[in-house]
Amino acid sequence: MYAEKLPPHDPDAEEAVVGSLLIDGEAINRIAPLVKPEDFYRERNRWCFEACQSLYRRGDTIDQIAVARELSLHERLNEVGGPAYLSHLVNAVPTSVHIEYFAQVVNQTATMRRLIQAAGEIAAIGYADAPDVNVAMQEAEDLLFRVRNTQTVRDFVSIREVLDQYLEDTAGLDPMDRGTAPIPTGFVDLDAALGRLQRGDLIILAARPSIGKSTLAMNIARYAAGQGAVAAIFSLEMSREQLALRLLSAEAEVDSHLLRLGLLNEAASREMVTAVGELSDLGIYMDDSPLQTVLDMRSKVRRLHTEKGVDLLIIDYLQLIAGRSEGRGENRVQELSEITRQLKAMARDLNVPVIALSQLSRSIEMRPDHYPQLSDLRESGSIEQDADVVAFIHREDKIMTEDQWNERNPTKPYPENQAQIIIAKNRHGPTNAITLYFRAQYMRFENLAAEYSGV
Repeated sequence: MYAEKLPPHDPDAEEAVVGSLLIDGEAINRIAPLVKPEDFYRERNRWCFEACQSLYRRGDTIDQIAVARELSLHERLNEVGGPAYLSHLVNAVPTSVHIEYFAQVVNQTATMRRLIQAAGEIAAIGYADAPDVNVAMQEAEDLLFRVRNTQTVRDFVSIREVLDQYLEDTAGLDPMDRGTAPIPTGFVDLDAALGRLQRGDLIILAARPSIGKSTLAMNIARYAAGQGAVAAIFSLEMSREQLALRLLSAEAEVDSHLLRLGLLNEAASREMVTAVGELSDLGIYMDDSPLQTVLDMRSKVRRLHTEKGVDLLIIDYLQLIAGRSEGRGENRVQELSEITRQLKAMARDLNVPVIALSQLSRSIEMRPDHYPQLSDLRESGSIEQDADVVAFIHREDKIMTEDQWNERNPTKPYPENQAQIIIAKNRHGPTNAITLYFRAQYMRFENLAAEYSGV
């Protein structure tokens, strides 16, 4: 019965999306996260949308003439119906106001087609009668998860919304010269070394896992927002709830582990509520969508920039940004090179510093001192070349115990809770290293001088 039916699709909605872009190229910022070329059922509409995307990636104007030229370059203009079809699309859409609605329709029908395809594949798994039922169930669940993952689109939300939701969720539990000036980090020595974060710069902050790069980035976002800046954060690894709780722990000075478990005493709970009030008024916006491309992020942050005026962009982390292909190895290195070039272009386009967190390769663990070098940048490609600043986080107390340290450095005190921020590349000044104090239980870095002076 189903074989006789056409798969779900809406040609009018597809034409409305492309037609809206032809009359208002800037509208692509509003729908880039909602719809992809593969969502279009009719091939000629998909080709037209791909042409719009190509122009957008290059920063070129999107209009009827430019799209016709782009299609012609790929020998597709005649196949879509020539300039006459593009004129038809323009005439069929009087305004681009409703482009988001039509994009959602295109995405929804594409999701239904994927569901039909997944159902066929799940049926094939069942007919295969595999001996291991659990493996078969996992394969079926994976197919459905992939369908759901293409449908869910998450966007920026303010920290107020995240924290309000946190308070609501935990209410019933038991106790437990803006636009032009550089952005301050809140760390005196780091600001002195970099001249603060310069607008238009791409800053790579790299470390091995569990050293504190996400925490440092969030600390910088919190301080900058406290000075009136608007910080946008893409978290491709952690959920926005996890990020918010890290900020909350640092702000209230409550143990992050106890906060997660909901085991705060009465005094700590009062501090937490006060901190929620402080953080909720800050201009911090978080997007925790996984598997995003630079194009996705650029569209979202440009829309936020138009609405709120972004001053700082943080991406956690570089290696999780999706490329155009699924390959790894040399292809992934090439993709990372393209990604860092696009991030640098985005920093200049928005005139904001972009902090991109990055993993370091395991080669660092092969050296006795574990001291990070530029060559340790994982899948490096042209990361070093494109970045204006490259900084590493190095912690000796994560490498050796106090006894091991005293044996090798009998005259030096054990650097417990101390983190070196190694500025390995600085386009604007010298390279050096500074030291910060790390309070692990509060998920917070502090100025070392302030820690030892009792401030």
